[in-house]
Amino acid sequence: MMDIDFNEYKLRCELRGHDDDVRGICVCTDEHIATSSRDRTIRVWSLGSDDKRKYSASKILLGHTSFVGPLASIPPSEEYPEGRLVSGSMDTSVLVWNLVNGEVVQSLKGHKMQVTGVTLDDEDIVSSSVDQTLRRWRNGQLVESWEAHQSPVQAVLKLPSGELISGSSDTTLKLWKGKTSLRTFTGHADTVRGLAVMPDLGFLSASHDGSIRLWALSGEVLLEMVGHTSIVYSVDAHASGLIVSGSEDRHAKIWKDGVCVQSLEHPGCVWDAKFLESGDIVTACSDGVARVWTVRDGMIADQMEIDAFDSLISQYKLSRKKVGGMKLDELPGIDALTLPGTSDGQTKVVREGDNGVAYAWNMSEQRWDKIGEVVDGPDGVGDRPILDGAQYDFVFDVDIGDGEPIRKLPYNRSENPYDAADKWLLKENLPVAYRQQIVDFILQNSGQKDFTFNPSFRDPFTGANAYVPEQASHIAATPAKPLYKHIPKRGVLVFDVAQYEGILKKMTEFNNTLRSDPVNTDKSMTESEVARVGAIVKILKDTSHYHATNFTDMDIALLLNVIQAWPAAMMFPATDLVRMLVLHPHGASLLFKHVENNNDLLLDVIKKVTEDSALPANLLTTVRVLVNLFKNPSFHHWLQRHHSQQLLVSLSSIRV
Repeated sequence: MMDIDFNEYKLRCELRGHDDDVRGICVCTDEHIATSSRDRTIRVWSLGSDDKRKYSASKILLGHTSFVGPLASIPPSEEYPEGRLVSGSMDTSVLVWNLVNGEVVQSLKGHKMQVTGVTLDDEDIVSSSVDQTLRRWRNGQLVESWEAHQSPVQAVLKLPSGELISGSSDTTLKLWKGKTSLRTFTGHADTVRGLAVMPDLGFLSASHDGSIRLWALSGEVLLEMVGHTSIVYSVDAHASGLIVSGSEDRHAKIWKDGVCVQSLEHPGCVWDAKFLESGDIVTACSDGVARVWTVRDGMIADQMEIDAFDSLISQYKLSRKKVGGMKLDELPGIDALTLPGTSDGQTKVVREGDNGVAYAWNMSEQRWDKIGEVVDGPDGVGDRPILDGAQYDFVFDVDIGDGEPIRKLPYNRSENPYDAADKWLLKENLPVAYRQQIVDFILQNSGQKDFTFNPSFRDPFTGANAYVPEQASHIAATPAKPLYKHIPKRGVLVFDVAQYEGILKKMTEFNNTLRSDPVNTDKSMTESEVARVGAIVKILKDTSHYHATNFTDMDIALLLNVIQAWPAAMMFPATDLVRMLVLHPHGASLLFKHVENNNDLLLDVIKKVTEDSALPANLLTTVRVLVNLFKNPSFHHWLQRHHSQQLLVSLSSIRV
């Protein structure tokens, strides 16, 4: 495979022939490309013999009775020397085509609704459907079918390791071994629409929430890519590490190391995007044209073709441009001003070149007076990035170091940066000590360096000199009583996000320190206990199976023993695990056994961390444990009656 040092992609050629949206792409080889369309056909395009930059239609496959979507290629065999093609359609069928003569060799019927995905599993074909099922076909026959999700299944993918991945409108992905679900992946805020293998790392998902995610098979999100301003329909990866995505926002975006390095604008929705082995990209557009893009100088289209495409983009944008909420191309021309107005002050907007200009009728002088150019507000919401299904003015990448993954920080200019920082730190489970640093980061990167603060409102959360901006629209004669939007908090707030890798890393580091210290070596965990902590973390991370996973009494005893035996400066990572443990139904019930008798280990821990010399990290994690206890009814009696006085006395010693 060639390794691509990223250069800018440029148009190579256009594949014209479909009469409606091009919905799907299948790269059979670099010499043969198949495209599917809303026009009910599939077209096979072959590399030209005269001009190696261009493809021409070599076959048109007719057989579906509604629009065609997903495609997959079956390699050549002795019986089918040019291979076969698999297609899925709105007509609920899966068809297998002989590419020599373009005839249907298998018609696979069984789905009750639209077929959304097809993939090959050795000699089998696996299809997904809006009917919520996955179906396996072998030698033209259905061999098994199962309900994969509680909502439409939008995509299915065979992984190199042999498992299947499905993506659904229920926002989840599932890992399958046969008909057995091995893992559920959660994280997207909307429908999962596209899937692709990411060589040597895992797999990619594209979602209606506007993001692309790179997943490890363990369930960990390795990377999140945000930049599209609408639904992302497709994603693909190249051996070089480049990623391409197609979206309703009319762009195919190319990503390198999680960063968008180029956006290819189209005159319509980009339904699909695929890499050729060479690194060139094929895109499917709603204007009925598939396009090939290249970084290779010798393969770039002639300047005349590039100019024609640029003109097409300009015309499309012009047809979509609005002034004052009206489409520019629907405005009357300047000749409309030859007609007199009907009342003084009547306004009329006319098109002058590429702009809309407003005029007002002057009744006394019987003429139209020019008011000025009509513009909409700032760039529309369609140009704003999306995160978790919501649009923002900015979505920043934040690197907090220590090997942690890049975090996404959303921000709108209209927001109080302190509120934005507070919400983000809470969501990401990060220390409040980062607050001012995050605020400074927001102001610098949003172009608000001259942001002014209201000195009459001192921040109640830091107790220091951080201030928030004035909220009133006028200056009061006397200082207004500050309104604390966070207090009182309505509803229960739990701390249900944890940085498990950081917790394990810190516990391992502390354990190694104890082991190397002759005085404290007996307090360190054994290798088997360290492994058990890893197993505890694995259970806690798999939130979708909390109903089916269990801990042992030894697990609870191990964590409590670490908290009690380790030096105070080393307690907080284990306490943080207990915080998450109380959100696990079985874990909470086992922990309750350690607090319902006279030997109340949990209360002892709370007293220990709230001593005069208490460390901030211990205070933070312990208070979060207490907050999470309210989530489990088993602890309500313990919290409200048995130890209310002791808890309040202990917590009253905390100073911020």
